[in-house]
Amino acid sequence: MSLINTSVQPFTTTAYHDGKFVPASDANLKGQWSVVFFYPADFTFVCPTELGDLADHYDTFKALGVEIYAVSTDTHFAHKAWHDTSDTIGKIRYPMLGDPTGAISRSFGVMTERTGLAQRGTFVIDPEGQIKLCEVHDDGIGRDAKELLRKVQAAQYVAAHPGEVCPAKWTPGEKTLAPSLDLVGKI
Repeated sequence: MSLINTSVQPFTTTAYHDGKFVPASDANLKGQWSVVFFYPADFTFVCPTELGDLADHYDTFKALGVEIYAVSTDTHFAHKAWHDTSDTIGKIRYPMLGDPTGAISRSFGVMTERTGLAQRGTFVIDPEGQIKLCEVHDDGIGRDAKELLRKVQAAQYVAAHPGEVCPAKWTPGEKTLAPSLDLVGKI
């Protein structure tokens, strides 16, 4: 079953953010655009490259009114330890949510039961808490923050411009499409 245009299921957890342990829940995702970024585990190989890439582009996401939430089945304690010992993870300024029971990972459909780890899942959520994008990658395939940024911009554009859609490789300022009978077979 697709999660597109469904509401984020309720959850509560603890996050490591700005040097503190803070409560986090589905309520944090309301009222702003959000990226929920699942990854398998702290202290691994591909994961820090992805999280570091997001950290490098965090200001651009924030300028668009987007908050990033990194989630793994590690605890908030493990997130702090990783943040304190890794230069790459140490530059993260977005919340790192603990999901030690796997409940959040299960609700987003990215839990691998045999390993107890989340898959590489990316979800873009609108201010009403509706999922507008979901992608799941194999563990060996790292994600690209610039491509995610482009997809967030497209989702925001479509939300702000009813009746328009963004074609492949669309970037802000480029032409969009207005689906109509006149376009059928013309593209």
